[in-house]
Amino acid sequence: MFGIDNFFAFLIAGILLNITPGSDTMYVLGRSISQGKKAGIYSALGIGTGCIVHIFLATFGLSLVIKESEMLFNVIKYLGAGYLFYLGVRMWLNRSGSKFDVSGADDIPDLKRVFLSGALTNILNPKVAVFFIAFLPQFVHTTYPRPAIPFFILGFTFNFTGTVWNLILALFASTMTRKIKDNYRFKTWLDRLTGSVFILLGIKLALQQRH
Repeated sequence: MFGIDNFFAFLIAGILLNITPGSDTMYVLGRSISQGKKAGIYSALGIGTGCIVHIFLATFGLSLVIKESEMLFNVIKYLGAGYLFYLGVRMWLNRSGSKFDVSGADDIPDLKRVFLSGALTNILNPKVAVFFIAFLPQFVHTTYPRPAIPFFILGFTFNFTGTVWNLILALFASTMTRKIKDNYRFKTWLDRLTGSVFILLGIKLALQQRH
């Protein structure tokens, strides 16, 4: 439907990535704890807005590549497979024995500045762009006549689930922070589960043929 392949698998993988504690999680928690729920909510919305920029760049860039060059698309595909495999292995090897630092947010009462800061944090993170380029193509039928449509749907689905998760973090910051900081074993197994998903997706992407 709409040129999307295995949407359910994409949804599960995206949710796993979003709930795995990372830079966005720590940023939202830091803002929420030091400046209150509103700051956390505006941070989450800012991060989601910044993600939209990456969605547009990935959508139009990948759509153009699919239309113009099969060879270039295959190069991106194998680079993406390698990147996903690398992410998975790194998550498996990661040790969660150190405490999270969620106390580094600046004391900025202006919610507009908090929102813009969250957006810029995401926009200026090249890993987000690389991830979209690596992640989205394997779920799109490359012969679909309007490739921008499935890329938009997948990108905004991923951004929606991530924004919802960040808003939940902002609303329940104190409880979530205590659990994430104290339960290292939970984070370790969550990292390994997500890492295993990425490794499998990387292998799948490397073996995938153009539809």
